[in-house]
Amino acid sequence: MRALEFGWYLPTNGDTTSYAEGPNVVPSSTAMFDRVIAAAEGAGFEYLLVPVAIPCWEAWVTTAFMAGRSSSIRMLVAARPGYINPVMLAKMVTTFDQLTGGRIAVNLIAGQSESENAADGIRYGKEDRYALMAEEVAIMKALWTAEAALDWEGKFHTLRGARVIPAPLQQPHPRFYLGGGSRQAWEISAAHADVHLFWGDRPETIADQMAEIRAMAVAQGRGEALGFGMRLQIICRETEEEAWAAADELVRGVGEDRSAAVRANVANSVANQRVQALLAETGGLIAPNLWAGLAKARQGAGVAVVGNPTQCADVLQRFIEIGCHSFCLSGYLHDEEAERFGRLVRPILAARNQGRLSPI
Repeated sequence: MRALEFGWYLPTNGDTTSYAEGPNVVPSSTAMFDRVIAAAEGAGFEYLLVPVAIPCWEAWVTTAFMAGRSSSIRMLVAARPGYINPVMLAKMVTTFDQLTGGRIAVNLIAGQSESENAADGIRYGKEDRYALMAEEVAIMKALWTAEAALDWEGKFHTLRGARVIPAPLQQPHPRFYLGGGSRQAWEISAAHADVHLFWGDRPETIADQMAEIRAMAVAQGRGEALGFGMRLQIICRETEEEAWAAADELVRGVGEDRSAAVRANVANSVANQRVQALLAETGGLIAPNLWAGLAKARQGAGVAVVGNPTQCADVLQRFIEIGCHSFCLSGYLHDEEAERFGRLVRPILAARNQGRLSPI
């Protein structure tokens, strides 16, 4: 049985308790990042997801800087196809790995938004981005494990005598995480990922998808290598009434124009479209204490666990029982919510899952 791990989120485009007021109520700054990371480490979170999008600060520079200001948390940093040459990216990852004592993991992102890809000058369409991602991950793994200089003849890259120094500290290499709802994303997870992260959905739906992806991994000879997790928001308060009031505050005043813009921006993303469909079908409450209302205001992980400590632990436990072991969480404000999780929810989960959580 896998150990349970919990990750938190660094809001590099700013933090807020009201999307109507904007995501920058608490602006991005070194001081804010320090508060979030200190709270996350204090609450026992093992890794930190750092986002990539136009409004966000650059992820690699931010994580390298903040790794030097933190003590234990692993940085989960994006590798996006077409942005960085895979040989250079492999060298960046292993340099980070060595300098931090193994505090890096790689988040595979093909891109949620076609407009953002176009704005960044990425010329590949969605299918080619996934094919490019698969090739670049294969190149990085080959470079990290090769005993001699690497020659590579692929669809997108040709290498002659490529090598990477330093070698990875984590063996055989740092772990790969991938979140995606498309068949192409599942195929890459089956072939390469250590953790496939689902966005919020009903537990029975996630269980069915896990079985399908696991079968794909078995076909690749990786049935035991691939684990599963959830990317969720959490809104925990001492009482359920307080939690729902905080959830309502996050989206109160968000108009249809903003919601329509969110939907348009992610029209080509299967995972985003699923969250939007859940919101449309249910009005928000997709299962007890599992709420898709944030999708009105933001793209990406728009499903939140909402409730008192026991209710929040109950929702997470349902996902644990179907086989999820990794939970990448976030909440508002991110330093305050991390502290609440560590104080109120994590002890309940530790008691229910003896020996599966690392001690704080």
